[in-house]
Amino acid sequence: MDLIAHGGAGSPPEEPDSRQQALDAAATAGVAETTPLDAVEVTVRALEHDPRFNAGIGASVQSDGVPRTDAGVMTDDREIGAVAGTPGVEHAVTLARVVLEETPHVQVAGVHAVDLAAAFDVPVEVDLWCDRTRERWEALDPPPLHTGVQLEWVLDRHGGGDGGEGGDGIEAGDGVAAGDGSGGAGAAGTGGSGPTGTVGAVAREGDRIAAATSTGGRWAALAGRVGDVPQVGSGFFAAEAAGASATGSGEDIVKTTLAKSAVDAVDAGADADDAARQAIQAFGEHAAGTAGVIVADADGGLGSAYDSEAMQTATARR
Repeated sequence: MDLIAHGGAGSPPEEPDSRQQALDAAATAGVAETTPLDAVEVTVRALEHDPRFNAGIGASVQSDGVPRTDAGVMTDDREIGAVAGTPGVEHAVTLARVVLEETPHVQVAGVHAVDLAAAFDVPVEVDLWCDRTRERWEALDPPPLHTGVQLEWVLDRHGGGDGGEGGDGIEAGDGVAAGDGSGGAGAAGTGGSGPTGTVGAVAREGDRIAAATSTGGRWAALAGRVGDVPQVGSGFFAAEAAGASATGSGEDIVKTTLAKSAVDAVDAGADADDAARQAIQAFGEHAAGTAGVIVADADGGLGSAYDSEAMQTATARR
């Protein structure tokens, strides 16, 4: 089994060492599993439970004061499951797997996805707040529960630009940095003061590949906003050649289908690291925001690249 995980792309966080340890532990737990799908689910579940990341516990809060989670999973045989806008669901990645394995659909959203979770014993009504998100939300002047007023409030905060998943806006870095899968210098969001990064993992065992990504989305986004993470080809993608998980400026990632771009580069002959670099370079040609992507290819190669200030990754092999 070969596995790579990420904790988001953006500004360097506070306590990068402890976050790196959490990524390493999650990857180690995942790689011990039997199948790639089990591996990515176990890895991502560990990170969803860690409030230092923007997924599950510690998810970003939307304009109505509610944290919601999104996730997507995909395997090399094009089986897909995704969920979006699920309040009170810590392990969105497990619910995405329920969609993949138990329904004839690709994506289920909102309160009906929460109902589906309850029907398959995925915990619901979980308190997704943590001290960090609660303190940050209380420091704001949130709008009343009126869509028009909330939209004005969101536009005023974001200025119409695109913040990263969990950020209020992330400045681009100087070019593309390629990782060797051994762990980056930092991770996503808006640094130590705000919610940190989207999480994801890609694993390969033999000729099987799986990819998964999970997030709490963009901080202070309009209630109901869905970003790149649960959209196949954007936040996650897997095929026979490779699998990829993306993170960063969500709307820009959707417009450039970043995860599929990385997998397509492998299919065209690049190895995992080169494919990640090519995908980020192509992303930068069309996007104002920043992003990162991790890749696992069919030959066991693991790679990553980002054009933000930093991205933390972890790898494990068995």
